[in-house]
Amino acid sequence: MSKRFVFQVGEPVLREICKPVKRFDGALWELLNDMKETVRAEYGAGLAAPQIGVNLRVVVIDVEEGFFELINPVILSQKGAQAGPEGCLSVKGKQGTVTRPYKVKAEYYDRFGKKHKLTAEGFFARAVCHELDHLDGVLYIDKADGLYDLPPEE
Repeated sequence: MSKRFVFQVGEPVLREICKPVKRFDGALWELLNDMKETVRAEYGAGLAAPQIGVNLRVVVIDVEEGFFELINPVILSQKGAQAGPEGCLSVKGKQGTVTRPYKVKAEYYDRFGKKHKLTAEGFFARAVCHELDHLDGVLYIDKADGLYDLPPEE
């Protein structure tokens, strides 16, 4: 496992529509392991493959409900609405208010190629939507109602 470089807004890879994963092999496992190390080293709630320069439909989410690896994820349904602050590892030093569904149901594959479904609510649903947006070249700043600077890190 190794921590990868996180691309910042302005890099073309962040605006590309990602390709589906077709091979569930050692290279995918290595990518997932590196993504886990990277999101934890960066203290993030999630990370999408394009954020580390990989054009594949892969995300990891690290929230209170647990650590999730979503491969070729699709949102099946959404309910309600919630507005709240969002940031992004690819948009350092900024935050904005984004309205997202309160509850989502999604389908995805795990690293073994087995299909799963999940239901996410609240912050978990926000994280799922945020990361899946990355797979279609969408950043939270495209949806934010107001963008503001965060205090500098010490």
